[in-house]
Amino acid sequence: MYEFKDNRIIDTKYLHRCSAFLIGRDERVCDWLMLHESISKQHAVLQFRKVPINPKDRSEFARKAIKPYIMDLGSTNGTYLNGKRIEPNRYYELREGDELKFGYSTRKYILLNENSVDLPDVEEENAVASPVQSD
Repeated sequence: MYEFKDNRIIDTKYLHRCSAFLIGRDERVCDWLMLHESISKQHAVLQFRKVPINPKDRSEFARKAIKPYIMDLGSTNGTYLNGKRIEPNRYYELREGDELKFGYSTRKYILLNENSVDLPDVEEENAVASPVQSD
């Protein structure tokens, strides 16, 4: 996932490294720290979930895929998926090219992989992106 500010890539979040990320301002518990004043202490969670490839096949032997989902945790200023505020406490599947925003921060996060054909037309601030720091 690429982090943008003022149409420049400022960071890359390597989502495959964890099964879930807690997003917010609380330095003690959040994996993905955001210090903007409009971000709640525990704002949202990005989680990978195993779901059936064919939603109609609910058997235990159904083929499954692991997909990323976002959930707002009842934050004061909301989580936005492709410009629309999402309902709290409900999972939303993320797809290639989806844009996330949190609270009133101007930063946006776009789900792309390194093989994406249509990378946004932006300037890259750092030649080498840094991974998410988790302490």
